[in-house]
Amino acid sequence: MTTRRPLLVAAVACLVLGGCTHAADWRADSSAPSTGTYDVSGIQVQPEIAALLPEEVLADGVLDVAASTDYAPAEFLDTQGSPIGYDVDLSRAVAAVLGVSSQTHTAEFDSIIAAVGSKYDVGISSFTITSARTLEVDMLAYINVGSRFNVAAGNPEGIDVSDHLNLCGYTVGVQVGTAQETSMNELAQSCRDAGHPALSVRAYSTQSEAATSLASNVIDALYSDSTVADYAVELTDGAVQTLGEVEDALPQGIVISKTDPQLAAALQAAVQHLMDEGVWEEILAGWGIEDAALDTAALNPAVEG
Repeated sequence: MTTRRPLLVAAVACLVLGGCTHAADWRADSSAPSTGTYDVSGIQVQPEIAALLPEEVLADGVLDVAASTDYAPAEFLDTQGSPIGYDVDLSRAVAAVLGVSSQTHTAEFDSIIAAVGSKYDVGISSFTITSARTLEVDMLAYINVGSRFNVAAGNPEGIDVSDHLNLCGYTVGVQVGTAQETSMNELAQSCRDAGHPALSVRAYSTQSEAATSLASNVIDALYSDSTVADYAVELTDGAVQTLGEVEDALPQGIVISKTDPQLAAALQAAVQHLMDEGVWEEILAGWGIEDAALDTAALNPAVEG
C-alpha cells in the first residue's frame, strides 16, 4: 500500500487537473482511454425543430449550458481549459440541430439548478432525474447511469460493498448535491439505527476534491456515477479500482426551467432526433459507454425517489 500511494496521488492529480493527457492524444494512442469530442459539422439544422423555439429564446444564437466540469468522462476540461466530455458533445450536437452554437460554462454542481432559466439556458451535468427535482425543474432524459464505488488499487482497506451496511465505520466521499450524497447520508442514518460504527460521509463541492482525498487516504472510498467511476480506472492507469457492481441505474436529464416550456419542447425534439439518427449512440461510443444511451427523450419520466 505504501509503495502505491505516491503513484496514486500523481495519477489522480492527472485526472482531476485534466493536465496529463489531451483529448487528441487519447485518440492517437490506442492504449489510452477512448474519448469523444464528436465532430458536429455533419449534423444538419432541422428547420421544423428550430421553429419550435420562441423568438426570445436563444436570441443571441447561443445555447448557454452549465456544467460541473470535473466529472470525466461526462464533463471536464482538457489541457487547454476547454470543456469536453459526452455531455459537452451532446450540448454541441443539440445546438447544431437547432441552428445555434453552444457554450459550456463551469459551475459548481449544487448551484446549477437554481441558475437555470436566468444565468444559464440549461444544465447538462449528469443530473439524475428524481421526483424532487422534477417538482422544481423540467428534466429531459438522455442517458441511463448507475452508481459505483472507487477505492485505491488493491482495496487496501478491505472494503466490502456487497451490503452497504458493511460501509459502517468507514469514510466515504461524495460530491455535494448528487444522488450519491443522498444515498450515503441515508446509509449513515441506517448505521446509527442499527447500532453499527458510524459512517462518515464527506461531501465535496467538486469531484476533483473528492478524488484527491481518495488518493491522499483522507477517505476510504468514493461513490459517484458509474461512468465516472469506470473512467477513473482508465485515467489513473489502474491506480484506483471500481468496487462492486453498478447500482441503481436511473435516467439522467437535461435541466430546463419550468418557465420555458417551448424551449423544453424544442430540446426534446432535438435530442430525440439525435437518438433516432444514431448520433447520440455514436457520441457515447466515442467514450466507450454506448450501452448507456437511451432511445427515448422523455420529459420528466416517472422515477422512484
